[in-house]
Amino acid sequence: MHDMLLIALFAFLGAAAAGLLGALALRALRHRSLAVSLTVVSTVAVTAMLSGTLAVAWAMFLSRHDLFVITTVVAMAAVVSLATALLLGRWVVSRSHALTRAARSFGDGGSFPAPGAAEADDPAEFAALTRELAATSEKLAASRDRERALESSRRELVAWISHDLRTPLAGLRAMSEALEDGMVEDTGRCLRQIRTEVERLNSMVGDLFELSRIHAGALALTTHRVTSAELVEEALAGADPLARQSGVRLVGDALTDVPVEVDPREMTRVLGNLLVNAIRRTPADGTVAVHVRSVEEQVVLSVTDGCGGIPEEDLPRVFDTGWRGTHARTPPGAGLGLAIVRGIVEAHRGTAAVRNVTGGCCFELTLPTAGPA
Repeated sequence: MHDMLLIALFAFLGAAAAGLLGALALRALRHRSLAVSLTVVSTVAVTAMLSGTLAVAWAMFLSRHDLFVITTVVAMAAVVSLATALLLGRWVVSRSHALTRAARSFGDGGSFPAPGAAEADDPAEFAALTRELAATSEKLAASRDRERALESSRRELVAWISHDLRTPLAGLRAMSEALEDGMVEDTGRCLRQIRTEVERLNSMVGDLFELSRIHAGALALTTHRVTSAELVEEALAGADPLARQSGVRLVGDALTDVPVEVDPREMTRVLGNLLVNAIRRTPADGTVAVHVRSVEEQVVLSVTDGCGGIPEEDLPRVFDTGWRGTHARTPPGAGLGLAIVRGIVEAHRGTAAVRNVTGGCCFELTLPTAGPA
């Protein structure tokens, strides 16, 4: 028992000395590459084994030949271990550099190893990290694309708003100067024109305020349980005078009575915007149809016009802020109505979409149905 304790003591002292030297070396080389650290760790392990073995061998008074054999065996093991550590270190550093280069390209379309290749060549940790970096890069790239699209939309909106504000303001200034100079014979007509321009400016400012509330997430909804038919009938009644004036037939087709939990005022405004746009873009003797249908636990409200359709390349931008399309489809205003429509519908946990149909286009609003009363 005493001999075994001595052997354990000598082995421990030899290994401890090697470990202490290795710890000092790691501290001194802590700012070097990972390959150097792996080499030091392997060297410490081999040296600890070698020193412990030699300490025990010397304590046992082995013959020169036996001591040489043991030393040779341990030395060969040390050489193989160090070579393996160097190869592992170079491989780890190479993969680390590859991940670093990939991380630098976040959001810029940088290339990442394919998930299958990463899982085949890398350990589980590196494969998981590669997949996470690839997913993060895709999210950042998509976020940057959205940011660019929003910036482009903002610039277009500012340009169009500037133009649309400048035109009525210039007219108001000219008419006010003419009235001031007594150059207007039909004063009543001039005043009516001024009132029309003021109402147009007031409508534009109201739309901008509404859109800013939607974008800021400050749109307060007061929801009630109503039926889809009630919403449509109220919107049809509000748009009927404009339809008569424009010579457009307004049809409520298959108004399925589905309960929904919405803010009636906001949703009536949404349908009113769609109906007004549809009437303005539909030629005289044309038809604007409203249809309601139930799909599983959702209700779809659609407004179909006779505008002749929207170019396919413009369909994805229809609900963008400030979009007004081609000259033939450009309404009076700043192109905020459809952006407000989408914002209000999304605030109700719904979606807004548009598609071309024969002779025109169809705007569809999808809303969740109300639960049991």
